Amino acid sequence: MSEPTEITESAVEQAVSDALAAIAAASDSAALKQVRAQHTGEKSPLAQLNALLRSVPNEQKAAFGKLVGGARGRVNQSFAARESEIVEAEQSARLDAERVDVTAIGTVRRPGARHPLTLLQEEIADIFVGMGWEIAEGPELEHEWVNFDALNFDPDHPARAMQDTFFVEPAERHLVLRTHTSPVQVRSMLEREVPIYILAPGKTYRTDELDATHTPVFSQFEGLAVDQGLTMAHLRGTLEHVARLMFGPEAKIRLRPNYFPFTEPSAELDIWHPTFTGGARWIEWGGCGMVNPNVLRAAGIDPEVYSGFAFGMGFERTLMFRNDVQDMHDMIEGDVRFSEQYGMVI
Repeated sequence: MSEPTEITESAVEQAVSDALAAIAAASDSAALKQVRAQHTGEKSPLAQLNALLRSVPNEQKAAFGKLVGGARGRVNQSFAARESEIVEAEQSARLDAERVDVTAIGTVRRPGARHPLTLLQEEIADIFVGMGWEIAEGPELEHEWVNFDALNFDPDHPARAMQDTFFVEPAERHLVLRTHTSPVQVRSMLEREVPIYILAPGKTYRTDELDATHTPVFSQFEGLAVDQGLTMAHLRGTLEHVARLMFGPEAKIRLRPNYFPFTEPSAELDIWHPTFTGGARWIEWGGCGMVNPNVLRAAGIDPEVYSGFAFGMGFERTLMFRNDVQDMHDMIEGDVRFSEQYGMVI
């Protein structure tokens, strides 16, 4: 398509004729969009003719302007009419394709599937119940004292800030959506007699943005053991046993020194994942340590007589690296096709 060098009636009519033919030949919205760019865009013949008006003598500008403007109006009118036809036709075709006879007797019934996070939670609970532990639950709306103070968080600890925690108005009531399931451990120590061996699974809340690896609502399972004579050796043995039941007999763990307010000493827990996609490797799984004496005292337990260990991991994170789930969105969008991959487990 050659560029026009001057405004003539024949050049204008040729540009209009080409545009109308292309518009008529467009069979769908995508084709019509391409036609629009070619015949009404900045580099189209009509646009170039319009640009030539700058060089037309003043006494001829009115006539040539009317000629080019009328041509562009005809093309735009034709485009709008064709667009309306195509949109109507495509909508009709889509409705026909999606039509469902609601009076017909169904021939296929999909049974659905339980969510893999629920299955994982039950699997982990069964492991601990098999070891003689109890499953403990607590409220998701917690008092700030149970969520932070009783767990040895300082008043100025960053986790208390608004960017990490959902505070519930009015602020003077000191209520938060729990940021971990550790408050269940505090409640268990306040309500139960020692010795205590409990697993606390449940939902937690933090002000994270939803992306491939984070969500503001997620699930944790935290364990607490309080008894006479408990040491890091008991903690390690417990976690290694769980790891082997979860990931196979070749799985093993390692502990890296870290800091948590509610445990001392504290450690990051890594797991050797022998069947990880792409090859066996170490993966960070959670945190653990011996219960800080201040936490025992807050619950009315004498740290000179009793000791304890605690740990916590995320269900979503466990599912991601155990089953090669790449995106957190898949877990929360409710698409049954995601759950069906894990089979019908009752």
